[in-house]
Formats: sequence, structure tokens, C-alpha cells
Amino acid sequence: MNEENQGEIVELEEEIKTENDGIQISNDVVAVISGVAVSEVPGVAGMAGRFAGGITEVLSGKKNLAKGIKVEVEGAQAKIDVNIIVEYGSRIPDVAFEIQNRVKKAVESMTGLKVEEVNVHVQGVNTEGAKQQEVSEETIGEE
Repeated sequence: MNEENQGEIVELEEEIKTENDGIQISNDVVAVISGVAVSEVPGVAGMAGRFAGGITEVLSGKKNLAKGIKVEVEGAQAKIDVNIIVEYGSRIPDVAFEIQNRVKKAVESMTGLKVEEVNVHVQGVNTEGAKQQEVSEETIGEE
């Protein structure tokens, strides 16, 4: 490479670094983006949130898309904690891996932030599907 080309590369890198200067993205926005991404993953029964968040959701009648998600943004980097309830019969490592991939992709593409961590915490297992399956199997067996 000649010196002329090296100068162009340095200028280009500087432009990229200053592109998002002055833009601040709220942690709540990142949490909502993450919540939408998590809700699309098969095997997720729901989000596990705080008690106060559940009461607010009931009283307002609105679904809280940021429920069960904690976001820490420092500079251009984000750390995201996701608390979920999985469906009975789902393979938990596969669900968690898919959540990590989808959340990282969604947040990075929509905000320009670099996602350093997506920690998935499984808070419970939804056994409603298992109970319904047992009842239907018993009904079929009696016929």
C-alpha cells in the first residue's frame, strides 16, 4: 500500500467512530427490542419479571415488552440479561442459544451498539402444555 491509501483508510475509520456521536439510546429502548426478539423464539413460554412490573401490566392492560429484561449500556457497548420461562419439553440450551443470537442481531442492527453479553436466566418451566398433553393421551387411551 502506498501512503495515500493509508491516509484514506484512517479517515474512513474516524468517520465511522464519530457517526453515532450525540445519539443516546435509552436502556428501555434496548430492552423492548430485546423483548420482541425473545418473544419470537420457539420454546419461550413467557418472560419472568418483577412483581411490580406484573401489577403495572395488569392495571394498564398493556403488554410490557421489556418485562424480565435488564440492560446496561456503557458507551457503545451493551450487556443484556433476559429472564424467561420455557415451555415444557423444549431443550433449554437450544432455546438459550437462539435467544442470544436473535437478541444480539436485533440490538446491534437496530441501534449500532456492540452487544458484549446476552445472559439468559431460566426462571421456570411452563407445564400447562404437558398437562394438556397428558389429558389428551388419557382421553385417546379410553376410547
